[in-house]
Amino acid sequence: QWFARYLIGINAPAWHRLHAHGMAYPLLLIVHLLCATAFVGVVFVETLLLPGVRKHLPKATMLAWEKAFGQRARRVMPWIVLTLYLAGLGLAWFYRGALMPPWESRFGIFLAIKLALAASVAGHVVTALVLQRKKRLTGAKSDLIHRSVFVQLLLIVVIAKAMFHVG
Repeated sequence: QWFARYLIGINAPAWHRLHAHGMAYPLLLIVHLLCATAFVGVVFVETLLLPGVRKHLPKATMLAWEKAFGQRARRVMPWIVLTLYLAGLGLAWFYRGALMPPWESRFGIFLAIKLALAASVAGHVVTALVLQRKKRLTGAKSDLIHRSVFVQLLLIVVIAKAMFHVG
C-alpha cells in the first residue's frame, strides 16, 4: 500500500477511501503506470535518441536496427497501449464525479485535460497506423506524429502528478 500511495502522492486517508473499493484501484494504478512508462519510453527512444544515433552508425546498420526495433514494437506496443488505455479508463471511473462538471475543481480540469490529451494521442496512433497500412506514412509524417505524441505524453505525465498536488 505504501508504495502505491507513494507513486500517486496521496495521503493515507485519501488512500483508504480509494482502497474501500477493494484492490481494483491499486492494481489498475500499477498496471497503468507500468504501461505508461513503457509507452513513454519507446516514444522517447524513437523521438530523442534515434535521430542522434543515426549520425554515428552506418546506414545499413541503422536500417537493420530500425527494422528489428519496429517489428518488435509493432508486436508488443499495441498490447501495452491497449492495456494502458483500459487501465486508464478504469482509473477514470473512480474519479467520474470530478468530471460532472469538470470546471468545478482543479482536479476535474486536470482530469478532463488529461483525458483529452489521451484521446489526441490515440488519434495520432490510429492516424499513423492507417497511413502505414495505406503505405502513405513517410519519414517526415512519422517524425511529426512522434514529436506531437511525445509532447502530449510529457504533458499527460506532468498533469497526472499535478492532479494530486496542485490545490
